[in-house]
Amino acid sequence: MKTNTKVLGRGLRDLLVENTIDEIQEGEKIVEIPLSEVTPNPFQPRRIFDPEKINDLAASISEHGIFQPIIVKQVKDGYMIVSGERRFRAAKQVGLKTIPSIIRSYDPAKVAEISLVENLQRENLSPIEEAEAYANIMRTMEITQKTLAERIGKSRSYVTNIIGLLNLPDEVQSMLLTNEISMAHARVLSKLDDPLRIKTLAKKIVSEQLSVRQIEALAEKEEKTNKQKREPKPKTFVVYEQSLNQKFGLKTVVTANKLTIKVKSEAELKQLVEKLLQ
Repeated sequence: MKTNTKVLGRGLRDLLVENTIDEIQEGEKIVEIPLSEVTPNPFQPRRIFDPEKINDLAASISEHGIFQPIIVKQVKDGYMIVSGERRFRAAKQVGLKTIPSIIRSYDPAKVAEISLVENLQRENLSPIEEAEAYANIMRTMEITQKTLAERIGKSRSYVTNIIGLLNLPDEVQSMLLTNEISMAHARVLSKLDDPLRIKTLAKKIVSEQLSVRQIEALAEKEEKTNKQKREPKPKTFVVYEQSLNQKFGLKTVVTANKLTIKVKSEAELKQLVEKLLQ
């Protein structure tokens, strides 16, 4: 994909400089757009907006107006926010009918890139919000975890651990999103396979205020018990698993009537399907 290649060829410093998008560019105009025609950005990583901060911004807008226009992209049914969702929410809260905006033409890959840059500069994102942002970026820009890690200056293991949180049941993701459980707790839970057990342990963390070490001990004890209950896997299946692991670089499980290859993102799934079809 031509756009993606261009994006990936630039350095992080270039991305940060280029995507200072709130600055008005030469030849651009600020227009008043009806709030009813504006919709949030699907690449916006933040799910929870601090009500107190929105209230403060709303009070400022009520008294002084909106000094900085939002950036929008024209879409089929109106306009999509590229930058400025807090201003948009505060303006709605105040009861404004229109909002000062700059309209720019961005393709989906560019919007994903901007979302990435803003995410790098944004503070206090929850791990789930960060994971969703990374997954969106990988899907839209069609890049791997390794490439994403290189682009954002993080280790591959960091990106893998963060995105792995999306494998948690929705109920447990919500607990992490609202800080009922910590990132460290969630990482331990994300390595378990049984969704019901994950939910049970997550509730136990909250009700009994379990430490990360305690939950690790419980998970390890359970894993040992499960291994003792399992029958030894035929050597042939083990050889199959090792061969497939080496070929695809993905965790593979072979049983008597099932072959399971685990992927962590849609991008990895696409790469796997292409290899299988070759």
